[in-house]
Amino acid sequence: MRLKTKIHLFSTFLTLIILSMMNIGVYFIFEKMAYDTEYNQLNADADELIKALSKMEVEDDAATILRTFIPSKGAIRVNDRKGEMKLFVQTVDDVNNYQPKFEIGEQYSIGIFQGIPILSISKPVIWADGEVNEVQTMKLLVEVNKNLDFLQLILIGVTLAGILIMAISSIMLGKIITRPIKKLINTMSQSRVSGKYKKISVPANGKDEMAQMGIAFNEMMEQLEQNYNKQEQFVSDASHELKTPLTVIESYAKLLSRHGFRHTEIAKESVQAIISETSRMKEMISQMLLLAKSNEQFVRSTEVVNVYELVDTTLQSMRTAYNRKFLLKGEGPIYASTDLEQLRQLLFILLDNARKYSEKEIKTTILENELGTKISIMDYGNGIPKKDLEYIYNRFYRVDEDRNRKTGGTGLGMAIAKDIATRISVELTIESVVGFGTTIHIFIPKDQILSNF
Repeated sequence: MRLKTKIHLFSTFLTLIILSMMNIGVYFIFEKMAYDTEYNQLNADADELIKALSKMEVEDDAATILRTFIPSKGAIRVNDRKGEMKLFVQTVDDVNNYQPKFEIGEQYSIGIFQGIPILSISKPVIWADGEVNEVQTMKLLVEVNKNLDFLQLILIGVTLAGILIMAISSIMLGKIITRPIKKLINTMSQSRVSGKYKKISVPANGKDEMAQMGIAFNEMMEQLEQNYNKQEQFVSDASHELKTPLTVIESYAKLLSRHGFRHTEIAKESVQAIISETSRMKEMISQMLLLAKSNEQFVRSTEVVNVYELVDTTLQSMRTAYNRKFLLKGEGPIYASTDLEQLRQLLFILLDNARKYSEKEIKTTILENELGTKISIMDYGNGIPKKDLEYIYNRFYRVDEDRNRKTGGTGLGMAIAKDIATRISVELTIESVVGFGTTIHIFIPKDQILSNF
C-alpha cells in the first residue's frame, strides 16, 4: 500500500472514530439534560397534585383533581398499597396498558410507549380514607423525541461532513508529504541510471522536516560525490605516479637478474636503487592516503595554544631527527586560538619541505601584532621560479623533477599543507627568489572561523 493511501485511510478512520465518540457523547448528554428538564417540570406538577389530593375530603373528588393536573399527552394512575389500580385518567389512548418499571435509587423511569419515550414518576399520597396510596404520573416525551431525532440527524451530518473534509485534507496532506519523497526517489533513480550525483531543489527559506530531509539528502550526495572523486583521484594518482618507480624497480631487478650476481658493482647499484624507489613509493602512498582523507569530517578541537612553545618543540624534534640547524627568532610566549595537532602537522610538512630543498640552516621567525600571529619559515635553497608559484599547491606538481627524485619529494606535501591551512583557517603565502631561497608564511588571525569538513 502506498504511503499516500495509508495517510488517507488512517486519518479518515481516526477522524471517524473521534467524531463518532464526540457525537455519541453529545447525544447522550443532551438526552440526559432533556429528560432531567422534563422530570423537573413533571415533578413540580406532581407535588402540586399530591398537595391537592392530601387536602381531599371526599374520594369522589379524586378524579376531578387528577384531571386538573394530568399532563398533556400523559396519564395519572393511583394504586393502593397492594399495587392494584384504584383510579386512572389519561389523555393518550391505550397508555393504561403501560406499566413503568422503577429502579431503586432512580428519580424517574424512562420507557418506550408506541415508539416514543415516556417519563414516569411515582409518589406516595395519603388518601381520603387514611391509607397510603401510590400516584404514578406519566408523560409522553413527544417533543423531546423529535428534538433527539433532529439532533441525531445533525450529528450524523456533522460526522459525514467532518469525514469528507478530513478525506479531502488527508489527500492534500498526502500529496504535500509524498511530493518531496517522490522527488527524492526520482533523483535517486536518475543518479543510479546516469551515474551522477544529482541533488534536489530545496526552498531557500524552508525550515520544516521536508526541507531538512532535502538538505540532508543533498549533503549526503555531495559527500558521496566527494568521496567518489577522491577515490578516482587516488586511483588516478596512484596509477600515474607509481608507474615510474615500479618501472625503475623492474628495470634494476632485471639488470640484477642478468648481471648482478657476477658484478658486485651492478648488484650494489641495483639494490640501492630498488631500496630508494621502494622507500619513495612508500612515502608517496602514505601521503596520497593522507590527502585522500584530508577532507573527511573530523571533530574540531580549538584551544588556546602557545605558538612559540609549539614551534620551539617542533624545531627541536627536527634537529634531533635530521641533525640540521633549525633556528628560531622571536620572543614568547605568543598565544593563539587554533587546532594544536593540525598546526603541528602543518609545521612538520613545511619544515620538512624546507629541509629537503636546502643544504643550509632553516630559519623560523614568529611575530605577533593586533591582527594575529605570523610564523615565517625561510630556507636558503635554489628558490622557486615565479611562473611555478601559482601551481605549487597542485598535486604532484614538481618544480624540478630531477631534484625531487633526489630529495625523495612526491609533489604532495604542499597540497596537504594547503588543505590543513584551509581547514584550520590560517593563511599560507609564499615568497621566493631564485638563487636566494624561499619563505613560507603561516598567518593565524585572532578572529578565525574554523572550516567544517
